[in-house]
Amino acid sequence: MKLIIDNSGLPQNYGFTLIELLVTIGILVLVMGMIMLNFNFFQNQSALDATTQEIISALKLAKNKTLASENRTSFGVYFENDKYVIFEGDAYYSSSPNNDVRIINPSLKVSAVNLGGDRAVVFDRLSGTTADYGTIKIEQTSDSTKNKTIFIDSSGLIALAASLPDDLNRIKDSRHVEFAYDQNTQNAGTLSLFFPSAGITQDIDYQSYLNAGKTQFYWEGTINVSGADQKIKIHTLDLTSSDATFSVHRDRRYNTQALTINLDGQNLINYSATGTTTRGTSIWAGEPMIQ
Repeated sequence: MKLIIDNSGLPQNYGFTLIELLVTIGILVLVMGMIMLNFNFFQNQSALDATTQEIISALKLAKNKTLASENRTSFGVYFENDKYVIFEGDAYYSSSPNNDVRIINPSLKVSAVNLGGDRAVVFDRLSGTTADYGTIKIEQTSDSTKNKTIFIDSSGLIALAASLPDDLNRIKDSRHVEFAYDQNTQNAGTLSLFFPSAGITQDIDYQSYLNAGKTQFYWEGTINVSGADQKIKIHTLDLTSSDATFSVHRDRRYNTQALTINLDGQNLINYSATGTTTRGTSIWAGEPMIQ
């Protein structure tokens, strides 16, 4: 601000100088830019979350239509970079008048579809199973590190996992396994860890390890079996009122005992002493996916 002393000896205010105005404008532009960046970040993240859930809903809708034998045919979902299509029949035809085309938010894209070499998943009548199991990856067009992956297994179970890094060259083993469970577990009672070689069962109060909203389960502990500590961590990647995706950490470098994991009597997953995993006998348990 420019001050001038007149003949009376009192300072006179003649307003801001040009430099002061430019500095002020520069600060305002910088602040507004930061606000817009944060707004765009949250807007894009919200779009990613919403679109992923919409795709999961579309997949479940196609599966349910198939199980209901609607129009006495199968249903499936076809994916392109900027859209996905719910269709009738055993194969996708772009010219079909019955196609339900859904456009993806322009800030997002379907970046990878791994469904047995095809871009469509079709569910089988009566069983709801599929031969087109695999993954669908959705990411932000401006930042590929912001992504979500949807898993579909051969039983027809559909689940969302946390965003995964592109680490296809990583050596994978059974220390980290994910699987879907197509049942509501928010009111489950007991998670049981059974070590058959020693006949030891560790019962875990499932409700005690749910968060307040019952949208996440997390348990970690050490169990001594025949003199050897078995370190296990079990948590959910996704938990809703209709299904859940479990992640089990059992590092075979340290765990030496065979293990069976059950939830309220339903067999979820089994480990051999060497760490080989097999799908649980429960009809709602999905195939273990080694991460």
